[in-house]
Amino acid sequence: MYPHERSLVERLSDKPFILLGVNSDRTRDEFRNAYAREQMSWPSFFDAGGTSGPISTRWGVRGWPTIFVIDAEGVIRFKNVRGPALDEAVDELLGEISGEKPRKGNNPESL
Repeated sequence: MYPHERSLVERLSDKPFILLGVNSDRTRDEFRNAYAREQMSWPSFFDAGGTSGPISTRWGVRGWPTIFVIDAEGVIRFKNVRGPALDEAVDELLGEISGEKPRKGNNPESL
């Protein structure tokens, strides 16, 4: 998963896009080690371990990874899209911002 996230961050570096991570490792040291090992270049928050942390609880996360794609208005538009479907979801929302029409066949699973 991390290589795909890295490619998104790189590809969209000049777009109004941000990737935020939430980490559920048991300790801050495990979190820091994973962040360095996986060469994450995006912000990631430590959530006190597991799905019972304050961020996971508030967002209703029951397992990892859980992916939310949020539009410019702060509305969750897609959930748990991965791989090409994640790229398509992000591209669709970026197209809405720029006024471009989505590419034909660009129908990721939406909420």
